[in-house]
Amino acid sequence: MPRVKRGKNHLKKRRKILKAVKGYRGGRKSKIKLAKTAIKKAGVYAYRDRRNKKRTMRQLWQIKINALCRENGLSYSKFIAGLKKNDIDLDRKILAQLAEHFPQVFTKLIEKVR
Repeated sequence: MPRVKRGKNHLKKRRKILKAVKGYRGGRKSKIKLAKTAIKKAGVYAYRDRRNKKRTMRQLWQIKINALCRENGLSYSKFIAGLKKNDIDLDRKILAQLAEHFPQVFTKLIEKVR
């Protein structure tokens, strides 16, 4: 049976790992063993934070909506309840964009809810 040399594949694997950790600090950018754990850890954080991003964006939208509601003398919860009562189906993302970029339109919405 002929001897199988795997040097090329081994180098490719290592280069791929080191390319992925480019910019990391300390030995994590140059030592294979540390780089492997760094990549694994980074992947876990990335997976978790893709979900957390949705949570934080929704919080931000609620803050923007609440800020403009309070300026017009209405609480966030009463505003949302009023929207549901009047069958106005706008999600929080759109409401936040209206509050930020088109405050006049948002103010009209508030008047309609009252």
